[in-house]
Amino acid sequence: MAARRGGLGRGIDALIPSSTDKKTVKKAVKEPVKVEKKKPEEEHKEILIKLNEIEPNRNQPRKNFDQDSLQELAESIKHHGMIQPIIVKKQADYYEIVAGERRWRAARIAGLKEVPVIIKDYSDVETVEIAVIENLQREDLNPIEEAMAFETLIKEYGLKQDEVAERVSKSRAAITNSLRLLKLDKRVRQMVIDEMISSGHARALLAIENGEQQYNAAIHVFDNKLSVRETEKLVKDLLTPKKKVEKPKVDYSQMELIYHQLEERMKSVVGTKVAIKSNNYKKGKIEIEYYSNDELERIIDLIESVRQVG
Repeated sequence: MAARRGGLGRGIDALIPSSTDKKTVKKAVKEPVKVEKKKPEEEHKEILIKLNEIEPNRNQPRKNFDQDSLQELAESIKHHGMIQPIIVKKQADYYEIVAGERRWRAARIAGLKEVPVIIKDYSDVETVEIAVIENLQREDLNPIEEAMAFETLIKEYGLKQDEVAERVSKSRAAITNSLRLLKLDKRVRQMVIDEMISSGHARALLAIENGEQQYNAAIHVFDNKLSVRETEKLVKDLLTPKKKVEKPKVDYSQMELIYHQLEERMKSVVGTKVAIKSNNYKKGKIEIEYYSNDELERIIDLIESVRQVG
């Protein structure tokens, strides 16, 4: 999983003007918009417009663009020109981008004065449908950007999850799983954007509610290149408290009696006082008393005779 730093993917070029009435949008979801048919030459006519007369959608939620990717596109435009025109909508004193903001930005970097456009006379509702259907279904949208777009449709326009699913040709379960990613710690969301971890890894990490613990787990996943299955096991281990191994209880009164009996047995063998000193009855030392050099030699001879017999 190679890390990629930058903005939110290469996706949404335009999304949902705020001026659109929510009830109208709701109605548009259930009732297809009737568009007056135009002659083919009018509908797809491509013209050149000065770059400084074009502005992006002011309600575009995507504020950051991958500068390296833009530079590459700008170099391509310098050598081959802009192959695909920008779709715009006429406003009072400028043209608003409906689709193609990335190309517009690259054209500015390339130093173009004019760009090819197709002017569409879209209503607000038509613009909403184009922004959602055309942009959310792009394969280059990252999971977080896609989830944010779904959330915008639901929260800002009051659509239900099954309605969103129908409009973007996805299952309701896919919409639900996508929205769950927005519950991730913001640092983990950024890791998904930067492709440090996949959406599968992220969904596994959602089970960890503590943000700091979730982020640390995500870093561990990235550093150790864990698979989704290994990530699920990691999360399970983190959330399952380890059972404490209870140490067997020691009957110290019984142990004292046993040690006293051992001392008496050794005393009968060596013929002098013996003391067994134990540390919690696990380890310790044996002390044998003697009262003269002759007695010490006798005890040593006794021990040596035991070793020879062994």
